[in-house]
Amino acid sequence: MTPATWMAAVNAHLPPEIRLIQCQPTSADFHAQYSAIGKVYRYRLWNAPIFHPMEIGRSWHVPQRLDFDILRAASDQLTGTHDFASFAANRGKAAEKTTRTIHRIRIQRRRELVILEFHGNGFLYRMVRMLTGTLIRVASQRANLSWITELLAARGQTKANYTAPAEGLYLVKVEYS
Repeated sequence: MTPATWMAAVNAHLPPEIRLIQCQPTSADFHAQYSAIGKVYRYRLWNAPIFHPMEIGRSWHVPQRLDFDILRAASDQLTGTHDFASFAANRGKAAEKTTRTIHRIRIQRRRELVILEFHGNGFLYRMVRMLTGTLIRVASQRANLSWITELLAARGQTKANYTAPAEGLYLVKVEYS
C-alpha cells in the first residue's frame, strides 16, 4: 500500500477524535514506542472566572488568577534532566527508570486560554498532568516555588498530589530520529 492508502485505511477504523495525519515507510526494525526519541504534549487551560462552553472537555477551567512570572520560574525549575519519580503515578513498575529530560516548557497566553507545551525525551505515566497540576498550584500561589525543588529532591518518596484533569491534555507529536 502507498502511505496515502494506508493512512486512509487506518483512519477509517479509528474513532473521529483520533487521526493519523502523516506516515512514511520505515525499516523492519522500527518500533513505534521504543524508537521514539521525544514527545511533545500540550495542555490547555481556560483561565477566567467563567468557563467558556466551547472549551468544556477541551481544557481545564482554572478560575483563580495565575502569576505568570511564577509560572515561568516554576517551568524553568522543571526544565532539564531530573528524576521525575515524584511526578508519576505508580503502575506497579518498581524497576522503571524515572529520570527524564524536559527540553522546554513553552507557555502561551491568548487572552483566557493558557497553553503549556512540554517537549521532552519521554514522559512517565500521568507525568504531564502531575507537572501541570503542580505548576498551576504554584502559579496560583497555593504552594511555594520551593515545593518543586523539594519534590524533585524527594525522588518519589513524596508525590505531587495535584493532578490536572485529562481534559485539556493532547499528545501533539512523537519524534523519531
